[in-house]
Amino acid sequence: MIEQPKQPEPPAESESSPKNWERDIINRLAFSGLNEQRRTRRWGIFFKTLGFGYLFLVLFFMFSGKWEKLETNVGKHTAVVQIQGIIDENAQANADSILTALRAAFGNENTVAVIIRINSPGGSPVQAGYVYDEIRRLRQKNPDIPLYAVISDMGASGGYYIAAAADSIYADKASIVGSIGVTMSPFGMSSFGFTEAMKKLGIQRRLLTSGESKSLLDPFSPLKPEEARHIKKMLDNIHSQFIRAVRTGRGDRLKDNPAIFSGLIWTGEEGVALGLIDALGNTSFVAREVIGVEKIIDYTLHPNYLEQFAERLGVALGKGIFSVLNTNQ
Repeated sequence: MIEQPKQPEPPAESESSPKNWERDIINRLAFSGLNEQRRTRRWGIFFKTLGFGYLFLVLFFMFSGKWEKLETNVGKHTAVVQIQGIIDENAQANADSILTALRAAFGNENTVAVIIRINSPGGSPVQAGYVYDEIRRLRQKNPDIPLYAVISDMGASGGYYIAAAADSIYADKASIVGSIGVTMSPFGMSSFGFTEAMKKLGIQRRLLTSGESKSLLDPFSPLKPEEARHIKKMLDNIHSQFIRAVRTGRGDRLKDNPAIFSGLIWTGEEGVALGLIDALGNTSFVAREVIGVEKIIDYTLHPNYLEQFAERLGVALGKGIFSVLNTNQ
């Protein structure tokens, strides 16, 4: 048998062969086209979002302007300024916001009387003092515009401090009023001491200060008697300021009862008997029956949700731009 010579096998295609080179070019072109489509789609979404956000802001400003015009052209009315929650510089019920609203209320020529509607357990004596002093100044400047305080659920401590500046105070029979006293919670802690617990756990306190009283009321160090006396003296001084403000505001209407300034709280019904408030009634009752102008306009400065929205929108757009640019790299 004659063997046929073997045919040589075709050589394997190398990576640099013409076919692989062409395939690589086609793949690159395809992926380049896909990436370009993705970039175009992302930018389209970005500009659509930006357009909708701009339209929303324009419409908001247009309608908010109309609302403001409605409020300033309502004719004779009773102005209301609300004090809600903790009175603190960083809270909604801060002195700047309250005073801005009060000045606007007194500054409107159609304002017949002003009501401060209080629902607060108190807070900063400094912020309450600011409001108290400004109310008295505004009353002297505008003697023909009376100011009434209406306590809803609670008007205690700093809340009552502000109410004491009013010409008259009203509350519900079950409202909580009073708490004419001062407390101090150092570092957000209400008189806690951890020294014995540290001893049991074997924890050593390492505190370096310059000034022997710089670590005043440190909860992880023993309370020094001289520091406690100093703090008590300071609190007594603030308490005296509070008492003086209440006596000035309420005058002879206060009953001669030392418990009034002890920090105790009472119901509205008890408050009438003690002279802490003048009568029982709510905001509508005071506007209708006492002032005689039932139309009420709220001057309270509420949180600016537009600014919050704009800030969040700016952050979201910034993240979107960064994401698009980062993807394109």
